[in-house]
Amino acid sequence: MTTPKEKFETKKLPMMPIRDVVIFPFMMTPFVVGRESSVRALEEALAADKKIFLATQHDASVDEPKPNEIYQVGTVVNIVQSLKLPDGNIKVLVEGIERGKILQITETEGFMQVSVRLARFASETTPQIETSMQRVTSLFEQYVKLCQSLNYETMIAAVRMEDPAKLTDTIAANLQLSIEEKQELLEIFDPADRLNRIGDVLDIEIEKLNMDRTIQSRVKRQMERAQKEYYLNEKIKAIQKELGRGEKSEFDELKKKIDAAGMPKEVRDKAMQELKKLEAMPPMSAESTVSRNYLDWLLAVPWKKRSKEIRNISRAEKVLNEDHYGLEKIKERILEFLAVRQLVKNPKGSILCFVGPPGVGKTSLGMSIAKATGRKFVRMSLGGVRDEAEVRGHRRTYIGALPGQIIQMMKKAGTKNPVFMLDEVDKMSMDFRGDPSAALLEVLDPEQNFMFVDHYLDVEYDLSQVFFIATANVMHTIPAALQDRMEVLRLHGYTEQEKLDISKQFLVKKQMVQAGLLEKNVQFSDEALTMLIRAYTREAGVRNLEREIGNVCRKIARKVVKEGANYSVTITPENLNEFLGVTKFRDMLAHEKSEIGLVTGLAWTEVGGSILSTEATVVDGKGKLMLTGKLGDVMQESAQAAMSYVRSRAHRLGLTREFYRSLDIHVHVPEGAIPKDGPSAGITIATAISSALSRIPVRRDLAMTGEITLRGKVLAIGGLKEKLLAAHRAGLFEVILPKDNEKDLAEVPENLRNAMKLHFVENMDQVLSIALEQPLPQVPEETAQPLGPIPPPSEGPTAHQ
Repeated sequence: MTTPKEKFETKKLPMMPIRDVVIFPFMMTPFVVGRESSVRALEEALAADKKIFLATQHDASVDEPKPNEIYQVGTVVNIVQSLKLPDGNIKVLVEGIERGKILQITETEGFMQVSVRLARFASETTPQIETSMQRVTSLFEQYVKLCQSLNYETMIAAVRMEDPAKLTDTIAANLQLSIEEKQELLEIFDPADRLNRIGDVLDIEIEKLNMDRTIQSRVKRQMERAQKEYYLNEKIKAIQKELGRGEKSEFDELKKKIDAAGMPKEVRDKAMQELKKLEAMPPMSAESTVSRNYLDWLLAVPWKKRSKEIRNISRAEKVLNEDHYGLEKIKERILEFLAVRQLVKNPKGSILCFVGPPGVGKTSLGMSIAKATGRKFVRMSLGGVRDEAEVRGHRRTYIGALPGQIIQMMKKAGTKNPVFMLDEVDKMSMDFRGDPSAALLEVLDPEQNFMFVDHYLDVEYDLSQVFFIATANVMHTIPAALQDRMEVLRLHGYTEQEKLDISKQFLVKKQMVQAGLLEKNVQFSDEALTMLIRAYTREAGVRNLEREIGNVCRKIARKVVKEGANYSVTITPENLNEFLGVTKFRDMLAHEKSEIGLVTGLAWTEVGGSILSTEATVVDGKGKLMLTGKLGDVMQESAQAAMSYVRSRAHRLGLTREFYRSLDIHVHVPEGAIPKDGPSAGITIATAISSALSRIPVRRDLAMTGEITLRGKVLAIGGLKEKLLAAHRAGLFEVILPKDNEKDLAEVPENLRNAMKLHFVENMDQVLSIALEQPLPQVPEETAQPLGPIPPPSEGPTAHQ
């Protein structure tokens, strides 16, 4: 064998780093050029002799590689074609010419220019080289037969050549090797050395392909026809067996996580047992997926991590006052909770229930509590939940089973002592899938929730350190057993003055920020806010009030954009309708004059209190009591009780005992499309009937509420604060209330108490003596006269405001 003649030459060429590909001499390769420096280098080459030096960069993710991040051996190529694409990139087709080694790199005009040493070998054909070429060609034929991704005829035709350099480069370009392995072949300049190295590489690659075939045949013998997934599973096992490699590292990692999770002993034992089962399962089987998901959930739930609680009462009070106006009772209870936490090392978690109309701040109060105590906050909405599995989870026997929302929220919190809000607890329902409110009994019981069991996890989980807060609009839809487990704190509706203060301190500022307004752009007068509260909203909370203030701010923002940043306006009652249109509500004010059979009652609704006019009239008939106005069963029974009382006291009204036999009494409660129910209209209906029968008008400046018995006793009612607020809004400053409600005055704001004259009564006789404009005639029972015809009113129809 003769030694190849080696010739050296140095050239200066523009250089372009390339990613994820190695260019070999004699090969045509297309690629896209996008980097600015590469585009400039390409343009420089096109302007000269169309030759450029390409070298592969070490890391394909680097956009602008430095000289030390580029392989030193590359290929001098000839640019055959170039096409500029619409996105600014250039698609090029290059043909490799010869290898080159970088001597020096310089940066000029935004691209790299290199001095390259070219080593050309003029090899003479010797018997040894011919033998090597035959061996390499034969090995490559075997490789192509085994490798399904290469076309046999095309590849064999491509390697029918006499030049060893071309042969080795063609084979190297078509081998399925890594970038590093291909670069290694490119850096061998001597064709004879390259032939030997290519032969060794082909031996290794053929052995790999044969091994793969052996594995496939081994697996196929074990595979059942219908189990493709089993086949893939066994193939992976066979590959792992051949490599002497397993999944121990993954299982070791899981074991470390279990040890570090801080699980109780029983839970840890179950987790380790599940891990052993998982190790014995095929990795791709359905059972292993179930076991792995179960372990992931056990590890994801916080077992020992907890938030560091802030127990500074002064700071907590400041946070609560900054976030919420009023609500003194609630704030006091939170501060008591923090004081106990300071004195007791391991107190049980509290379970509060905020009950109140929409928009009074129940949910946001929970967030403020979390902020004040330094705990994480999570919220679970129970509105419309009717499946017990939503709380307790599904058993693992079901496909796609998951833990319940309690465990999912604990995972989201990431600590074992968050503030956990159960929103809309009064709106749960039940069906054939179970009763979620019954499942909550365990969660909300401090004596039981330290060992709460989720159906999916099937282990005890400690919820005793969680601060549970439930919210509801009404209590009567919550089961009694669930009510018994919670400390109920009522959030009553805001008074008009409180709404005004909240607007000035919180809502206006918040909406101005959201609309991008400055203080110089808009000012709200107190009178405008008061009108907005009265005429554009009717609610116990402030949600719609905030929405209407936001509407005003957005309209002003539009004018600021249109007329300039110096635009300024003061909102007054006179110009408020320019921003919000006509008023949406008018208060049902007191009647213009006192009338027979017309009484103003008071009602409680979920959105606060309201006044309820009640009318009664007497017509000829057969003793029938007619009730209209969409009254509920309880209210109808109250009307019947009131009628029975009036009949029993007929002599007080100057009537005979048989008066009702020739008369019908019609009681109507206006706004007939709105359902009404409850016993608290009893004295109102009795007063209206008494007025209609005695023909004595009822005072127009008076409102009343109370339940009546057959003997005329007046019983206590609920919603005292809301009803007094409604009376105050309507301009009624004198109210008749049951004596038993006198104790509830502590809940009524002092300014409201001072503004009202309150009569506390025990029986119906006291009600009539206060409500009727004239005292009832003291007529002995034996001299009472039959009721005569009712004269027509002297004036026109009554006008209501």
